[in-house]
Amino acid sequence: MHVPALELLMIDSFDGHERPSAPTGRYVVVLSDQVQGDRTASDDVLRSVAGSSNIASTNDFSEGALDLGQTASADATMFAELGVGVISADPERVASIIAAAGEDSRVLAVEPERTMHALASPQSLSAEYLRGFRDAAVNLHEHVNGAATRAPEFVDTPELTWGLQATGVAQSQQSGSGVPITVLDTGFDLRHPDFGNRQVNARSFIPGETAQDGNGHGTHCTGTSAGPADPPAPPGSRRYGAAHAADIQIGKVLSDQGSGTDSNILAGINWAIASGSRVISMSLGANIREVSQRYEQVGRRALERGSLIVAAAGNNADRANGNPGFVGIPANSRSIMAVGAVDNQLRIANFSARSNPVQGGQVDIAAPGVDIYSSWPMDQRYNTISGTSMATPHVAGIAALWSQQSGATGTSLWALLMRTAQRLELPSLDAGAGLAQAPR
Repeated sequence: MHVPALELLMIDSFDGHERPSAPTGRYVVVLSDQVQGDRTASDDVLRSVAGSSNIASTNDFSEGALDLGQTASADATMFAELGVGVISADPERVASIIAAAGEDSRVLAVEPERTMHALASPQSLSAEYLRGFRDAAVNLHEHVNGAATRAPEFVDTPELTWGLQATGVAQSQQSGSGVPITVLDTGFDLRHPDFGNRQVNARSFIPGETAQDGNGHGTHCTGTSAGPADPPAPPGSRRYGAAHAADIQIGKVLSDQGSGTDSNILAGINWAIASGSRVISMSLGANIREVSQRYEQVGRRALERGSLIVAAAGNNADRANGNPGFVGIPANSRSIMAVGAVDNQLRIANFSARSNPVQGGQVDIAAPGVDIYSSWPMDQRYNTISGTSMATPHVAGIAALWSQQSGATGTSLWALLMRTAQRLELPSLDAGAGLAQAPR
């Protein structure tokens, strides 16, 4: 069994700086396959290991959508679809809980609960900064290799974003119709006029906040994955969404300030799987090198149920200054597809994290992530921002297109995305299998 460090580190992914944080006072208990799905056996594990008596379960809620506000008084929560529980523990009891878990074959790991953040930074990754980095790289490349070898450049047109052009979405005959995509993020602007004729199933897993997006990050990611084929006028807009007819599910797992705990995120994943989502998009994470057993097991169990989780590789690189970064959690789990970001000349983005040497920590695939135009809460309506957060929903939407065309789900959908990716003149450590490509 994995024994966790008892000291937590909370990551502020908006500025890339690490800062220590007090523990939440909760721990995540990962159960073995032998008790997953068995409510009586699962509850018995939490009672025997942690002494939990008041246990709330997702089984008690419609579609497995746990209301964390209603369960606040419980001393343990069981996410039945995931085989994962979250317990409250006084600091003086933690050592005894870990010791008891180590003797129980029904427990795979006990890990401290952490805080995750949205992985995009409109402030520190401004368009001006990124363009400056891009231009410097272009000048160096041309000086060394000659202007004739300059890579083709994609640009936004009045009809299409550069990302939809580069990934072949513009030529795809598929729409994502009938394929449920769940975006787990800061929610969605449910008033956005571009989605007025779409059915959006939205749930909030942040106590005290509705699914309405008060941040912008979630609305932007939702637009990239599943925005409309022909945004309405006035004022009209270029197309920015990959799977324009997919079924949209919104799970608000990050607050309006852009952060959420494992409990919030696990609640969203549990609901997505229980409701039959084929693709789960998570543009969130923390700059932690070690693999989390909770997300590794959750990702594996999601694949077994036919749900593919795609997650942002991370924005902790600063390649212009020699720092390639590393893939953090949850994307560094081998059962979760890690997405890196490229610019409009198909070069790795300055901020995009490189593969982490831990098992499963590699970047799996790449997608457009620099100067990405998409939906934004009203009254602004649209915004252009950068991050591996912006690359991730490109892959989620493309996965929905492939699932519609082929019927593939879970591991077969993962394999299809990897097999059809366009190889790039980039190390696989940075771009994985290459640039995600839509079916024609």
